[in-house]
Amino acid sequence: MSRELHGVPVSPGWAVGKVVQVTAPPPLPAHEEPTTAVDATKARVADAFEAVATSLDRRAQSATAAARDVLQATAMIARDKTLRGAVDERISTGSGPLTAVAGGVEQISSSFIALGGYFADRAIDVRDVGNRVVARLLGAPDTGVPPLTEPCVLVAHDLAPADTATLNSDLVQAVVLAAGGRGGHTAIIAAQLGIPAAVQVAGATALARGTVVAVDGDTGTVTVDPDDELREALQHKAAARMTAASRHTGPGRTKDGHPVALLANIGTPQDAQIAAATDVEGVGLFRTEVLFLGHHAAPTVEEQTEIYREALAPFGDRPVVVRTLDAGADKPLDFATTGETAPEESNPALGVRGLRLSLRNPDLLTDQLRALARAAELTGTPVRVMAPMVSTTAEATWFAEQAHEQGLASVGVMIEVPAAALRAENILGAVDFGSVGTNDLAQYTMAADRTLGPLAELLDPWQPATLDLLARAADGARAADRPLGVCGESAGDPLMACVLTGLGVSSLSMTAGRVGLVRFALGTHTLATCREMASAARAADSALLAREAALRLADDTLRDLL
Repeated sequence: MSRELHGVPVSPGWAVGKVVQVTAPPPLPAHEEPTTAVDATKARVADAFEAVATSLDRRAQSATAAARDVLQATAMIARDKTLRGAVDERISTGSGPLTAVAGGVEQISSSFIALGGYFADRAIDVRDVGNRVVARLLGAPDTGVPPLTEPCVLVAHDLAPADTATLNSDLVQAVVLAAGGRGGHTAIIAAQLGIPAAVQVAGATALARGTVVAVDGDTGTVTVDPDDELREALQHKAAARMTAASRHTGPGRTKDGHPVALLANIGTPQDAQIAAATDVEGVGLFRTEVLFLGHHAAPTVEEQTEIYREALAPFGDRPVVVRTLDAGADKPLDFATTGETAPEESNPALGVRGLRLSLRNPDLLTDQLRALARAAELTGTPVRVMAPMVSTTAEATWFAEQAHEQGLASVGVMIEVPAAALRAENILGAVDFGSVGTNDLAQYTMAADRTLGPLAELLDPWQPATLDLLARAADGARAADRPLGVCGESAGDPLMACVLTGLGVSSLSMTAGRVGLVRFALGTHTLATCREMASAARAADSALLAREAALRLADDTLRDLL
């Protein structure tokens, strides 16, 4: 008999496959003898840390650009002097090697969790390194994703960034986590790769290896031992989605011809090559922080220019919207957000991040804008730049002045702070366009840390309060006569795309693989229907009821695919 487990959906789609559990950390002995050879024990533990770092570096050499940065960052943690010092201190007082590693890791990770925001998320990395070191000391198999030889459904309590970054979409049919959240690294990367995923799935880690499960990334439901009827239904839906996604081509528009530009989100030149080969109208979000993360010094103008040239060139005359450096909070920089000159922040998500960092380090922004202007000139690709974390008209005006000084004509801002949504008419009046980042807007609207899995329900983009702020931003954009797009992952939800269009959004930017189904959804609804769906969703009292209200108004052809 089949049974269901329930969690939070974070990446749409369906898959049926056999469970492969991520290798769990080896259990520590109930009692470990105190060490008597302090220096020898320190040397042995140091060798284990270095072996882990070397292994991660080796994996990084053959990884993609984004995965390489994550693996190298994790290797840096394995070499971190503070972590090793915490372990050595315990060995010096007589602790055995395993006890010392476990204690040092817990000390550092607990302090990170107490800081919240980015640091809480980095605690996962510290514990991952600790688990790998313990496995080395015990001579046990390395923790994390085991070597995969056939398609499977990957199941774990949580995935460390080092494992998530190297997910192979050819072998990983779906991801199921007992922990995690909507804004976590696993959710974001799974969505980018088109891998169905669910988090916060109670009972996931009890599933035996080889168990057949059906994963519904749209609802967060995991069906154990699905019957033939469910398998056939999921296969039928998957085939129907593929057919629907290929039915329409060209620019996005509603059934009655209202234009809605469909754009891609990218983060690297490799992403650009893939997205440019698809039927998209350009790029609505080029995340540039990948170029900076993991570096001890800021890349030069020349280095940046070459990277931007590689990313812009594939799009030809299609526009590319580039978000300037969005560092701070969950994306620290050794040369800007840490060190003696950086402010101490008890809550980095509310601190110096995004444009606020550029205001504090104007040379970083100047170099980036100069490099983008050169790359635009070299490629002929229309470049539009936008600033993250804008809160006031003064900030928008300052950013526009900096961009214009470097020869960049089209300038915009991100609307991801409630203050910016409420004052959109004034703020957008100082620039040329706006783009809503729904992930951060939801976080700040609901006062819910996007990295905390237990708060995932509050971060649901269907929350009526978040939709109300989106509507307010769209009203402000109309009053200022400026276009407003959405570049958060919610733009790739075909039903939500209709609602966003009804709210007044003029462009939607998403993972390139989602564009086809969104194009189909828009093409089967008139603008009037989209507006009705938006009004119905806003009138609801919960995220679940908001989605249901919109779904009731959807055309049968779309409803059958959801």
